[in-house]
Formats: sequence, structure tokens, C-alpha cells
Amino acid sequence: MNSFLSTLEQQPVAYAVLTLALVAVAGLLFGSIRIRGLSLGSAGVLFAGIAAGHIGIHIEEPIREFVKEFGLILFVFTIGLQLGPGFFASMRKEGLRLNALAAAVVLMGGGIVIGAVLLGLGPFAGLGLFSGATTNTPSLGAAQQALATVPGVTPDQRAIPALAYAVAYPIGIVGIISALVLLQRVLKIDPAREVAEFEAAQKQGIDPLERRALLVENRNLAGLSPASIPGLHETGVVLSRVQSPEGHVQAATSTTKIDTGSILLAVGTRSGLDQFERVVGRRTDADLMRAQAVVSHRRVVVTRKEVLGKTLAELGLEALHGVIISRVSRADLEMTAVPDVRLQFGDVLNIVGEPQGLDRAAERVGNSAKALQHTQFTPIFVGIALGVVVGLLPVAIPGLPVPVRLGLAGGPLIVAILLSRLGHFGGLVWHMPAAASVAFRELGITLFLACVGLKAGEKFVKTVLTPEGLSWLGIAVLITLVPMLAVGLFGRLVWKLNFMTLSGLLAGSMTDPPALAFAAAVAKSDAPHVSYATVYPLTMLLRIVTAQVLALLLTQA
Repeated sequence: MNSFLSTLEQQPVAYAVLTLALVAVAGLLFGSIRIRGLSLGSAGVLFAGIAAGHIGIHIEEPIREFVKEFGLILFVFTIGLQLGPGFFASMRKEGLRLNALAAAVVLMGGGIVIGAVLLGLGPFAGLGLFSGATTNTPSLGAAQQALATVPGVTPDQRAIPALAYAVAYPIGIVGIISALVLLQRVLKIDPAREVAEFEAAQKQGIDPLERRALLVENRNLAGLSPASIPGLHETGVVLSRVQSPEGHVQAATSTTKIDTGSILLAVGTRSGLDQFERVVGRRTDADLMRAQAVVSHRRVVVTRKEVLGKTLAELGLEALHGVIISRVSRADLEMTAVPDVRLQFGDVLNIVGEPQGLDRAAERVGNSAKALQHTQFTPIFVGIALGVVVGLLPVAIPGLPVPVRLGLAGGPLIVAILLSRLGHFGGLVWHMPAAASVAFRELGITLFLACVGLKAGEKFVKTVLTPEGLSWLGIAVLITLVPMLAVGLFGRLVWKLNFMTLSGLLAGSMTDPPALAFAAAVAKSDAPHVSYATVYPLTMLLRIVTAQVLALLLTQA
């Protein structure tokens, strides 16, 4: 045994890997323990690292710093890939108002930190409390990145934010949920009624796609092809099948001719179908989906790189293979297949036609389950490299003594959001399967927290058991509760927000999944997920940038 330990001490890389693995195992097991439905999750690794650091286990600083920063890059980059497609959509209409409230929560927390520093709190502790009291790990990494660029900051001072973060983190978890409970009781919220009102409001103004069979009675349409019918494109309706007066069913291609007595299978919104029906004739109960015909339909997935970015018109499936695209599904959005829709990786096309044409069309767009589940590493590393470069670029902000750099937390996050929104460039496709995204994200945050904990553990216990450590706890409570309660009351009493929307917004403003799970459990509904997803992207970005700005402001004051 002594021989093994002696050999291990002479192999710093092997020792570091073994240490990190054991800390991760212990931390993940600890984080999986549930108390009244709540658990620390991956944050348990932080406390396992603290315990290991407290008893004298440590790894060489260059190795620890590399693993920590690389873990942070993996975490924020995969988050950016996940958030990108919906980030800009969240800035529209109702999302703009919700994001304004979430931004207020972030900025109020920063304001409390500044006030506490002016009253005597150490600036380095303030940075850790800002991150820990809101359970936002990337902002801790961003603050530490910013401190590394500030002249005169010692290694001991750079370690203080991690200590304060660890002290405040449990307060953040309990405090966020406590704020939701307080708001529910103070505002006398009935969850069941709020869910019913939320669902009713969600349905207002939404016109889902419908399928309708229409009997052609307009004699002026005789001899026309489906695409030539007046008002077809203006109403957004797509025709998928045509039944002749004799009962023969075929795909509605440009070579198909209609006549009085033909039946058209149309897909569109209710309002669009109503308008189109007035042009064609009247609806009928005929079921062309079940009619005896050589045509059928199939759902195929766009996975072929060569067709990405093309419009449906440029794709030309009708001219090439005699099939019609009736619908396009993208994530949770379903659209009629209007000609100017541009294809993205993972789009699902509903195509109608003869079996041979369907086979050729599926081959044309890819339809490869293997490609859909395959992680393409070349685009990932290209994105990471671009993110690191962007993170190193200085951005001058008036009033700050030195330029702000997004660093290894902000740079990869912003680049990932932009690249996933772009979707592809040439042969590079920025798509990561959901399972792979979760795996990389969890690996990254586990490595980061293990390294942070090992460093913080050296002084954690003796710091917490001091008057200064106890004051950190009190300030953490203020950072957690005050912004949430203030914004919650304003959102409900002034803007009259539904509590399902409000609870998801507040959980998202803290980027806190346990709070979201709690809100959904109380409501017995997934309704809070909508506003959580709306505010999460901007909140994550704003917390990272705010942490860096605070680091520069507080340490240069």
C-alpha cells in the first residue's frame, strides 16, 4: 500500500484524475440524497470537494485550474447550444416583459452586493455571495475569470469567492423555494385556479393546424392544378391529396388537375381554411387519409447537410419525386409548408405521395436516425475555439477602469447561442443530441465544482465559524429573498401576471431547476416551464456579465 501511494505521489496527473473521480463519486452520491423532495444534485460535488480539501487533499494548481476552466467551458457551451434556438424568440411580445422582470431580479441582487460592500463587506466575498445566493455556478466562474485580469489580486483573495459561494449556496436553494411559498401565501394563491386560467390564456390567439376535406363546387377551378387555385398561398393552406370525381386519390402535385366534384385534402389554420373554403366550395366528411389509394404519407427528418438552408421551394421534392410537403415540425413548433420555409437540421417533414416517391424524397433529405443521434465534434471544437477567442476580446465600458472580457464563461456561451441559432455553416452543423448535451453539461459542471471545492476546502470551516462567516449568511438571505419578493409582488399586483407564469419566471431568474420542480409540483402542472424557458437564456447571460462587472467595480473601488 505504501509503495502504491509513493508511486501515486510521483504521478501528479494520475493522482489528480483519481482525486477528482473520487470527489465526483462522493459528491454525486451526496447530491442524490433527497430531503422532502429536494436535493443538491451536482452541487453535492462542491461540498465533497470542500470536505476533501479540509482534510488536506489537494492537486497541483496548474492541473486544477486547467480542469476547472475546461469544465466551465463544456458546461456553458452546451447550455448555449440548448438555449440558442429559442433565445431570440424569448425577446418578443410577452417574453420581453418577462425578461425585463427577470433582469430586475439580477440587477437588484447586484445592487444589494454593492450596498453590502459599501457597508463593510469584503468585495471578494460579495462576488461569491452574488453567485451562491442565486445558485448560479457560471457567474462564479465568470467572476474568478475577471479577477484573474485585475492587477494586484492575490491567490488567497481569488479563493474567497468560492468560500462565500459555498456558504451561500444552501441559503440560495432554501431561500428561492421559501420566496415562492411566501408569495403564494401572501397573495392567497389557489394553484388549481391559476393553472386553469393559465391554460385558458395560452389557448387564446393560437390557431393550431387542422386537416379539412373540401368539395370543389367552384366551376372556375376546373382544369387548374392545386397550386393555381386563387388564395391558396395567401391563406397559408397546403394541399396534400386530391380525390377525383371518379374516386381516384393522388398527391396534389403540379401535374394534378382538379374538376368540379373533386375533393381536396387541405392543411392549415382554422381561419386560413375558412377563407380557402369560400373559394373552393364546402367541406365534406370524406376521409382521404383512409381512402383506397396509391398515395400515403410519411414523416422524415432533415439530416443531410447538402439541403440545410434551402427553402422548401429550392428543395423541389414535388418536381423531383412527385411528393408534397404538408407540414414542417421544428422543436415544439408546427408550421404549414409554405415555400419560403428554410430547412434546419432536425426538421421533421410530413410528406405525401406514392411509396417510391416517398422513398426517394426521404433519401434526398437524409432521414437518418443515426445522424440525428450523432454528435459531430468538429463543429463543437470550432465553436469552443471561437468562444475562447471572443471571451478574450476586451470590451470597453464607460466608467470601468479596465475593459470587460466575457472570459471563458461568457465567450463560449454567446458563441454557442449564435451558432445554434445559425444552425449550420457549410458542412459544419451545430447540433447536439439531447442525451449528449446533458452528459457534457453534467461532466463540465462536475469537474468545475470538484476543483472549486478542493480549493475552498482549505479554509472553509474556520471561515464559516467566524462572525464574518455568519454575516455572509445574513447577506445571502437578502440577496435571495429581497429581489424575488419585490419582483413577485410587482408582477402580480401591478402587471397581474398569472402565478404559474410568475413562479416560472422567478425560478428562471435564479436559473434554479429545483425551484422550477417545486413550482411545477405545487401546481401539479408543467405550466411554470413556459416562462422559465422564456427568461432562462437572458438571465444566464446577464448573471455572467453582471458578475464580471461587479468584479471589476468592487475590486477597483
